[in-house]
Amino acid sequence: MDLDGVRTFVAIADVGQFQDAGALLGVSQQAVSKRIAALEKDLGVRLFVRTARGARITIDGQAFLPHARELLRAAERAVESVRPGRRALRVDVVNRRVAAAVLLQDFYRAHPETELDVVTLDIDVHAAAAAVEAGTIDATFHAVPVPPTGARVLPAALASMRVIDEPHELLVGPRHAFAYARFLRPRMLVGHRIWMPGMAPGTEWAAYYIEFAAAFDLTIDLVGPIFGNEALLEEIAESDDLATLVGERSRYLWPDRYDLRRVPIRDPSPIYPMSLIWRRDNPHPALGSLRDHLDVRRADADRSDADADLWTPAWHTLSVPESR
Repeated sequence: MDLDGVRTFVAIADVGQFQDAGALLGVSQQAVSKRIAALEKDLGVRLFVRTARGARITIDGQAFLPHARELLRAAERAVESVRPGRRALRVDVVNRRVAAAVLLQDFYRAHPETELDVVTLDIDVHAAAAAVEAGTIDATFHAVPVPPTGARVLPAALASMRVIDEPHELLVGPRHAFAYARFLRPRMLVGHRIWMPGMAPGTEWAAYYIEFAAAFDLTIDLVGPIFGNEALLEEIAESDDLATLVGERSRYLWPDRYDLRRVPIRDPSPIYPMSLIWRRDNPHPALGSLRDHLDVRRADADRSDADADLWTPAWHTLSVPESR
C-alpha cells in the first residue's frame, strides 16, 4: 500500500480540506487529489465526498481511518528501528554472567539515556565478527587471538579495541583442599582436577584454557554433559576435589548452603584479554560513547595493574596493534 496515499488520507481526515492537507504535506492540491484517487482505486471504495464546505469522510473512510493511523505509526517505528541515534545500540556480551555484561551495565549506569539492546549470541569470535559485519549486532565482546603468522583474524571492515583484562579465580566447595586459601599460585593447582564440562573446541576461550593448562602442567577436565551452571555449582559444592575457573568479575549466584569459595590466583595471575569489536563505518553515536567509556575504564585498570605479575596467552603478545 502506498504510504504517501495513506498519509494524505489521514491529513485530509484531520483538516477537512484537500487544499489544507496539501499545504500540511507540502504538495499541491492536484497531487493530493491524485493520491486519494489512487488509494480509493486500490481499496475499491470512496473515502471522501466533496462538499461546499470541504471533504466529508465516508462510512468506509471512517472504518479505514484507525487502520491508516496504525499503518503510519508502524512505518515510523520501522524507520526508528534503523535510524542511528534513535534505535537501540545492540551489543552482544556472550553471557550475562561474564565481565563484559558487568562492564556494559556500568556504561548504562553512567549513560542512562542510552537505549541498549543486550544480547547473548553465545558464539565464537569468528561467528560474532560475521554478525557485526552483517549488521545483526552493533558490537560484541570477544578475545581476538592472532595466529603466529600474524594473519588478520577480523575482516578489514571491522575494528577492535582491547577493553578487559579479566583475572581468574578458582571456585571450590567448603570441603576442598583449597577452601581456606587466601590465594593460589598456578603451580599449586598441579594434580588437582579443574572441571569445565562442555567447553566447545576451536573457540577462543577453549584455546585460552588449553594454553593456560599447558603452561603450568594443569589438568582441565572437559568431560561431561552440560546441565547448566546451576548443576555445575551444585556438583562443586558437594565435592572435595572438584573445582572450576571463573572470571574475577563474573556473576554467579548460589544458595548459602553451598558455601562456595572464590580463591584468587596470583604470581602470576592468569588474564583473559577481551576486546570490543565493531564496524568501522557504524555511525551510531552511542557506539562512540561506549568506546570512550571503555577507554577510560581500561586506562584505570592499566594503572592499577602496572606492577602486577600477569600471565597472558601467547596469541595476546603476538597481537597486532588494535585500531579504532
